[in-house]
Amino acid sequence: MISCWQQTNPENKVEKRMAETYAEAAVSITITTLTDVLAFYIGMIASFPSVEFFCLYTGTAFIFSYMFNITFLGAVLALNGKREEGNRHWLIFTKVKDIVQPHRSYLYNMCCVGGFSDKSSGGEGEYPMNKFFRKYYGPFLTKIWTKVSVVLLYGGFLATSIYGCTQMKEGIDLRNLASDDSYVIRYYDWVDDYFSEYGPRIMVTITENVPYWNLSIRNDIENCMKSLENNSYVDKSLSESWLRMYENVARIGSLSIDTKAFFMGNLSELYKLFPEFELDIDIRYKEIAASLFFIQTVNVTTAVDEKNLLHQLRDLAKGCKIPLMVYQPSFIYYDQYIVIVPNTIQNTGIATGVMLCVSLLLIPNLLCSLWVTFATASVVVGVAGFMIYWDVNLDSISMINLVICIGFSVDFSAHISYAFVSSEKSTMNEKAVEALYLLGYPVIQGALSTILGVIVLSAAQAYIFRTFFKIMFLVILFGAVHGLVFIPVFLTFFGIYGRSSNKRVNIKKIGKKQQLF
Repeated sequence: MISCWQQTNPENKVEKRMAETYAEAAVSITITTLTDVLAFYIGMIASFPSVEFFCLYTGTAFIFSYMFNITFLGAVLALNGKREEGNRHWLIFTKVKDIVQPHRSYLYNMCCVGGFSDKSSGGEGEYPMNKFFRKYYGPFLTKIWTKVSVVLLYGGFLATSIYGCTQMKEGIDLRNLASDDSYVIRYYDWVDDYFSEYGPRIMVTITENVPYWNLSIRNDIENCMKSLENNSYVDKSLSESWLRMYENVARIGSLSIDTKAFFMGNLSELYKLFPEFELDIDIRYKEIAASLFFIQTVNVTTAVDEKNLLHQLRDLAKGCKIPLMVYQPSFIYYDQYIVIVPNTIQNTGIATGVMLCVSLLLIPNLLCSLWVTFATASVVVGVAGFMIYWDVNLDSISMINLVICIGFSVDFSAHISYAFVSSEKSTMNEKAVEALYLLGYPVIQGALSTILGVIVLSAAQAYIFRTFFKIMFLVILFGAVHGLVFIPVFLTFFGIYGRSSNKRVNIKKIGKKQQLF
């Protein structure tokens, strides 16, 4: 909005300048806001409450930010227009001269002289960065050998990204939930060093009141325990069962446990020999409401092992005749491994499709919409693939950032593509140069401002903040590279000649405005 304001004619009334500013900027900020809000709201369909709440909060925050920009910021621009109309100083609001004073210092003329404008356009003159894109970078990028290099570079980028996606690691290391200087990290390091052979000790719970004194029921319980112990991740020699021990005690001591009265009455004999078993039996109103057994897992070293263990044990428990439940506190982390990949694919796929629909609705050019969708998908694949090279696993934390990736990746490519297809230049290369001239500077401004905003998180003592920085850095880097390098070159191969069908759009006027950012 500020850039659009700077391109209006200072000689016009504030009302007209505001009208021109909103006419040019409102559609652009509406497009980018809508794509971001939809990306986050789509993220709410994830299975993780943490992701759902984050996406709800952030999407709503974008709506409030949008309302703030078109209301409060507009009012500030109007007040500033009144100041400019009176040719007053930006800080102390006193009248300033509009002609350079030769006898004054450079600092005085810079701070206390105003009112300059480009007489030919009515706005400010050409920015040095815009001139760089028009005169140097654009012509350089459209040379044949440069295009060949860009195509090879993109092929390498895509191959590296796809390979990284195939090697992606799932799951969150519990160390990463603690601060870098926490003793918890040392604890898990020692566990890996000295006890990595052993996995979590699993609780097997009979969740309902069953007649344990019935021999067939006891056999069913034993069969369930054996099926769990025969799993490749379980060491049967380390299982712990109060019922097995009770049957041994009864056999050695010639105790009867085949009736309810004898079974319940003789439990005290078990407690005398093994008092710890009293904690495994929950007796309420002279009934065993629930009971507990233990199995020991081994060689559970990776997130894939943990996911397979959880799947297999739950399937075995589900197939038992006795109502069983397997549980371990770390299952809360294993559960996410089961749904993290399907949720990520689902969210990114739906969001990318929505981006295409939004582009078609608000930018009525099929070619432009397809290139925007291509760039979005390419950036998402790149970010997901390069996570492996920066030690970032696919978990609920990185999934949140991938949702952000979808919204932000649109910003860099949408207007470059639209500037190209709307250009009135006669050749593909000229269209690409003009698109870069009009929007290259805003892309760089947006990329640098975002990176500067999150770079402080790179030194954070918590994995969550560092992960946010890493993925945001990749998003901004790849998005800017797509907007400034890949998309302009590819458009020269697959673009269209002729003028845009949208006669109402003056892209030269739009382009000078940094409306995206």
